[in-house]
Amino acid sequence: FCRTISSTSVQASDIRPLPVLRETMDYLLHLLDSSEHQFEIVHDFIFDRTRSVRQDLSIQNIVNAQAIQIYEDVIKFHILSHQKLSRSSQDSDASSLCYLNMEQLMKCLLSLFDMYDVIHKNNSQSSKETEYYSFYVLLHLGCKIPKMVDSLSLWYGHLSASIIQSKEMVFARSILRFYHLGNFKRFFCAIAAEGTDLQLRLLEPFLNEARVRALMYFNHSGYKLQHHPLTHLSEILMIEELDLETLCRLCGLEISNNEDTKAFAPKQASFCVPASIPQINGIYISRENQR
Repeated sequence: FCRTISSTSVQASDIRPLPVLRETMDYLLHLLDSSEHQFEIVHDFIFDRTRSVRQDLSIQNIVNAQAIQIYEDVIKFHILSHQKLSRSSQDSDASSLCYLNMEQLMKCLLSLFDMYDVIHKNNSQSSKETEYYSFYVLLHLGCKIPKMVDSLSLWYGHLSASIIQSKEMVFARSILRFYHLGNFKRFFCAIAAEGTDLQLRLLEPFLNEARVRALMYFNHSGYKLQHHPLTHLSEILMIEELDLETLCRLCGLEISNNEDTKAFAPKQASFCVPASIPQINGIYISRENQR
């Protein structure tokens, strides 16, 4: 799996045909549910082999519905890894894996978009196109992601109106807008109510970044005597109250306890954005939590 595309020693017999690549991808996705080894080990194994699958597709210059489905599955693997690795990112090895995984996710998305452009010329399209385009938009929420190729406004100009107006893209653009406007109630409500499973998994590692940003806004607003109850904030930010308290203390906020109600006073000069924001287990927002 160290073979490079430029290698002169590659024989035709070394290249796997499309049906074999499809079977390989199915096998690798099946391994994602393995509990025999730690996820980091499973991730490394699948990571190397999905790169090899993509190499074989590139060498053969295969661009069709089956090849696109394989790329979509590779991206699905990277999104699931993005979620799971972020939960253990306090470990330095896991942090490096997170970065490499994100880097490959971006490369796969851009390659997939090129493949979409090719099949569009034949009046064909993938049923998952709009969702996968939305992933690129949602990745702009993160502050530690690889540098994007173009600004979003320029990138939108290359997309058709049907893609821009799709529910997946409307959702992604709304989430980005709510975040930048500081409308965190609508931000979290929209995520819980409208996001697809993969969109939610992609967003999960960014949610605590959004919560810290919200706490900064709450701390800078209001009067010193008008405390912010954690019970109320936990409902807005969709996080367990104990986890929110941990996040507040990590940001340097002093929590008061009055008649069994925990709250913090605004205008605390001790507030700071943590250099490392932990990914708390259980912050994944599912529709079941909203019923």
